[in-house]
Amino acid sequence: MNYKTLGIDIGSTTVKIAILDENENLIFADYKRHFANIQETLADLLQEAFDQYGEMTLHPVITGSGGLTLANHLGVPFTQEVIAVSTSLQKLAPKTDVAIELGGEDAKIIYFENGNVEQRMNGICAGGTGSFIDQMASLLQTDATGLNEYAKDYKALYPIAARCGVFAKTDIQPLINDGATKPDLSASIFQAVVNQTISGLACGKPIRGHVAFLGGPLHFLSELRESFIRTLKLDEEHTIIPENSHLFAAIGSALNAKEDNSISLTEMKDRLRNSIKLDFEVERMEPLFASQEEYDTFAKRQSSYKVKTGDLATYKGNCYLGIDAGSTTTKTALVGEDGTLLYSFYSSNNGNPLKTTIRSIKEIYELLPEDAKIAYSCSTGYGEALIKAALILDEGEVETVSHYYAAAFFDPEVDCILDIGGQDMKCIKIRNKTVDSVQLNEACSSGCGSFIETFAKSLNYSVQDFAKAALFAEHPIDLGTRCTVFMNSKVKQAQKEGASVSDISAGLAYSVIKNALFKVIKVSDASELGSQIVVQGGTFYNDAVLRSFEKIAGCEAIRPDIAGIMGAFGAALIAREHYTDGYQTSMLSIDAINSLEFDTSMAKCKGCTNNCRLTINRFSGGRQYISGNRCERGLGKQKNPNQVPNLFDYKLKRLFSYEPLTADQAPRGPVGIPRVLNMYENYPFWFTFFTKLGYQVILSPASNHNIYSLGIESIPSESECYPAKLAHGHVTWLIKQGVPFIFYPALFYERNETPDANNHYNCPIVTSYSENIKNNVEEIGRGEVKFSNPFLAFSSLEVATEALIKEFSDIPAEEVTAAARAGWDEMAAARDDMRKKGEEVLAWMEANHKRGIVLAGRPYHVDPEINHGIPELITSYGLAVLTEDSVSHLGHPDRPLIVSDQWMYHSRLYAAATYVRTRDDLDLIQLNSFGCGLDAVTTDQVNDILSGSGKIYTCLKIDEVNNLGAARIRVRSLLSAIRVREKKHQERKIMPTNLNRVIFTEEMRKDYTILCPQMSPIHFDLLEPAFRACGYNFEVLDNDNRHSVDIGLKYVNNDACYPSLCVVGQIMDALLSGKYDLHKVAVVITQTGGGCRATNYIGFIRRALEKAGMEYIPVVSINMGGIETNPGFKLDANLLTRAAFGAIFGDIFMRCVYHMRPYEKEPGSVNAVHQKWIKKCQDFLSTKKLPNYFTFRKMCREIVEDFDRIPITDEKKPRVGIVGEILVKFAPAANNHLVELLESEGAEAVVPDLLDFMLYCFYNQIYKAEHLGTKKSTAKIAKMGIWAVEKIRGAATDALKKSKNFTPPSSIYDLVSYAEPIVSIGNQTGEGWFLTGEMVELIHEGVNNIVCTQPFGCLPNHVVGKGVIKELRRRYPQSNVVAIDYDPGASEVNQLNRIKLMLSTAQKNLKKGPNIQ
Repeated sequence: MNYKTLGIDIGSTTVKIAILDENENLIFADYKRHFANIQETLADLLQEAFDQYGEMTLHPVITGSGGLTLANHLGVPFTQEVIAVSTSLQKLAPKTDVAIELGGEDAKIIYFENGNVEQRMNGICAGGTGSFIDQMASLLQTDATGLNEYAKDYKALYPIAARCGVFAKTDIQPLINDGATKPDLSASIFQAVVNQTISGLACGKPIRGHVAFLGGPLHFLSELRESFIRTLKLDEEHTIIPENSHLFAAIGSALNAKEDNSISLTEMKDRLRNSIKLDFEVERMEPLFASQEEYDTFAKRQSSYKVKTGDLATYKGNCYLGIDAGSTTTKTALVGEDGTLLYSFYSSNNGNPLKTTIRSIKEIYELLPEDAKIAYSCSTGYGEALIKAALILDEGEVETVSHYYAAAFFDPEVDCILDIGGQDMKCIKIRNKTVDSVQLNEACSSGCGSFIETFAKSLNYSVQDFAKAALFAEHPIDLGTRCTVFMNSKVKQAQKEGASVSDISAGLAYSVIKNALFKVIKVSDASELGSQIVVQGGTFYNDAVLRSFEKIAGCEAIRPDIAGIMGAFGAALIAREHYTDGYQTSMLSIDAINSLEFDTSMAKCKGCTNNCRLTINRFSGGRQYISGNRCERGLGKQKNPNQVPNLFDYKLKRLFSYEPLTADQAPRGPVGIPRVLNMYENYPFWFTFFTKLGYQVILSPASNHNIYSLGIESIPSESECYPAKLAHGHVTWLIKQGVPFIFYPALFYERNETPDANNHYNCPIVTSYSENIKNNVEEIGRGEVKFSNPFLAFSSLEVATEALIKEFSDIPAEEVTAAARAGWDEMAAARDDMRKKGEEVLAWMEANHKRGIVLAGRPYHVDPEINHGIPELITSYGLAVLTEDSVSHLGHPDRPLIVSDQWMYHSRLYAAATYVRTRDDLDLIQLNSFGCGLDAVTTDQVNDILSGSGKIYTCLKIDEVNNLGAARIRVRSLLSAIRVREKKHQERKIMPTNLNRVIFTEEMRKDYTILCPQMSPIHFDLLEPAFRACGYNFEVLDNDNRHSVDIGLKYVNNDACYPSLCVVGQIMDALLSGKYDLHKVAVVITQTGGGCRATNYIGFIRRALEKAGMEYIPVVSINMGGIETNPGFKLDANLLTRAAFGAIFGDIFMRCVYHMRPYEKEPGSVNAVHQKWIKKCQDFLSTKKLPNYFTFRKMCREIVEDFDRIPITDEKKPRVGIVGEILVKFAPAANNHLVELLESEGAEAVVPDLLDFMLYCFYNQIYKAEHLGTKKSTAKIAKMGIWAVEKIRGAATDALKKSKNFTPPSSIYDLVSYAEPIVSIGNQTGEGWFLTGEMVELIHEGVNNIVCTQPFGCLPNHVVGKGVIKELRRRYPQSNVVAIDYDPGASEVNQLNRIKLMLSTAQKNLKKGPNIQ
């Protein structure tokens, strides 16, 4: 028997095997899709090898995202995928510098630099991967290879978002509907994948050198490779396309085989055939139907909701036609005089809605008897305008209104319509028989029907059978509520655990509804939807989905038997209502329709820089219909012909139309200013300031997609907002123009425009974004251009001037002072002009009896590349558009608001909303950038202010994609609701906006239980007794688990960050558990008063309590800044001393336990010492009189000595630091038990102290007083605070210094000096500069491996976490940092893979020698 090696790669969609002979030549390789049946598929592949070569003895190795559990059960070694791939690259393509690998659901870029391997992997979203390409192909009715064939003949590329399969659909659908050609679409889809891979994965690390393309999609799709080569501008020499590139992981794992593990082919096959029972890790839910009877009653009830149908062949009289051209299907309905349905039609529109509609109309005319005629016609839905134009219909109506008409026909009292279609989801709330609010999924379609369809296909099922399977599933899997692709990985996990297809199908049905309710419509409790709910849309034909809706919502819903064609039915009813006697329909006759010819062509509008892509549909008879234009110019008309005021337009010109000095008038030379973020507020200041000083100001041009593409390589974080991503492009443009000096200041405090607000920060991104530019744009890093980004405060002219004199120290101080004064005045004048203009527009509205919309956002939302022409869309309906800052001076909210109102731009939002609520002719639409964390706070508050006074609140999510479809529906629904309201003359009552805070009184202190959410168990175990000793009934909650996070999702805006979900979830879970007397309980939370969302958790908690009807429960804020005070809760010396002792004990435990536990000779010995001392420390902190400092010193010494004595082995393990957002860093429940994971993987975890965070808060006060003009007295107190804390901590530091195993903590002043070269100490939101400082401190201590944990979309971490990794690598080449996003929907498989890769590099470095640990 000869010895051969076998590599098995179990991917997300396929299984691949490779067998090598003893000389490492490939003798057999094959791959197969596994449709979730991994074991059988693998057995089949091995059978093939057996048939070809007979019995062999093999050394096996398994790799791949799905291989770990299987490897353990088969007793076969497992190797990390990246290691396998790099092994085969080193053997087969040794020249590779960068490998790009796309798989079914993962995308990776692997960089090889001087023997160091670094991998980037898609984290939270599976945008540009194989499954994404399959999804897109199915839209074009082909498969991936078909796309590839089409793409060979492309002529033009369209911008398509690859960030999310759903968005891409929304981009492609209008293009299909508007008639774009398949070759162009196919090539654009590939281009989207390329953009996604480069911008989403490279994250600021350019792809240079020899590039190898690996993985299935890149192996089989030549055109996809071509797109990469084209975009990366590679020549032949630098392009590596290895043969068998899709088998690389399998070949690599075979190359990694060890001699000591061998198995015969037959034995391996047998092991697989006896199917391995794997244990459940994925949570399970209760079955949809407990019994057949239960299902029968359900089916009987649903079958009673029928529409009355008539026979068209015998009908006489007028008929009314409704056409609903949806995004993927076309529906038509014909009703008679009394609303009987005479004819209905439902068909997928195969990419051509017009053709499909005509097919249906021809069918109607074939059936239509002599004495019946179509009297009136109405179109609705996605393709409403195109169909109306082509067939000259009588009218078009926005789809929300059509749906309401249809639902009201079944149930006149309906108060909520839930419509789930192929990829869109709508929830229409009805109040007083009019559409009150409309919610659509703008950001994510994780709850839509096409997702179930795609899944059914991938498992080889038809949708109908897949749905049937779900009904009696015994253990439906719990898929949570997140991105569909992540569900894919959850499903994989479940499949590996042997979940049956029925369990999966039922789990999907649950998750569709959970997504729809909790993610899109954001209800915390399904009963909020209403009592009379009509469900419709094709997805609800699936009984499993309907049943899970009823189960989750706890209601009985009405599903009409025509659920799928409700839009068309509604349109037909509208046609019936609008018909007047004697009216002649304008619709084309059947002969005209039969002879209608149409063709579609594309053109680019040259009207302005938007370069809209126009789709021109030409019909016979010389008519044409143009779509894709944002304004009237595309139609060959004047822009904004009726001169409706548009203050977005005005503001843009007012801000940026200054004439700079020419080069010969500017003695000090040029200065470049990027047109981004805070410049939309402060440019008048900077322009005047520099011009006065004799600089030539060079402003980057207006944003467009090309500018965005310029900067795509240096964007460090894929989940930040589009306005921030654009900054990279603007700065790169200035560098490419050869501007030698670029000035982009970081503005910590904006002007204090609303003195009664809590504060006047800028948002963390606006404040610190220039730091990301400094650390990630290569030209700046190489020193090719002078880049200046001082941290400044505009709290007052004096503070600003003082900082500018420091910054421009080479210019005489009086010159700087004069220039600053001139700039300040100009900025004030610009602000004033906006206010005047606002009042002018209001006067114009009154004079002309017109309505206005305040399109409220941030200053930078006036950038047309960011707002995508929404203002023009609104003016095209004849409404005036105002900005939030043109009316904010007219509104004065009653304070305190429920939120902590601490950002200046947002204070304007609240003021504008407060003013809008007082006027009947004004409405407000809020613009919200995708990924804007702060809007989790503001959208709720603005909604409260408006809907509290009977106004309709509309919020539009915008990002890089300019799909105006959703915006159009929302705006039209809003207008139609306003029209109905005007007809009805409803009275509104204007309500105050303030919060009546429940105070925690002295009385309450006696018998109230105070609940505190868990953050760091090792510390909080000791803090509880400290509070109790001071006379508070203090209880730290112990329910930090998955369940409480799910409850958090119900009670908190889902855009809020993960820690807030954890905190609010724990609190609500405890209060709802029935354990506590709700009238004798209070809640406590810390507030730092900093500029990130954490200070607003208290508002989140109050809002959750209000939602649950517990608004009488007091919420106590623990803060040092006097933000809120309560007579019954005081931080006195006694409490602070005990808390400090407790925190220090906790820090000692953390250092000692984590350092000793991985090496203990006797398992459990470390935990035993820890438990013994917890008890002693609790007793010490609980004494009646103040604990004694000298006893405390002695205890610190004894604890350390006790841990020091534990016998340990002398093995070497890699040490891994854990840094990041404070809650995710310390709470095991939030970071998926990271410390235990690292220890089980053979590493030692190192976590910096909790006390350091307090010192960081103190130090920030010192910096602010020096640089940002805050009070000097605060800084004095802070210095004393640091001295006192360091003094008390001295006890621990001394003990640790004397020990043989432990290192003492660094001083806060050291951390400052570590961070300063990389980020400014002005980064003070969230963990700020402190996070960077901790990473450097760890590296100095020889801990080069670091996990940087952050909540998904954490704003400060974009800058000080992900944003500094590149610079850290440059300064400390041995550093090995991985950033992991935590989030309720993050896939643990993915987190695990990334952590394992970091560990494998760590193990490699450990072997290389002691100097690189």
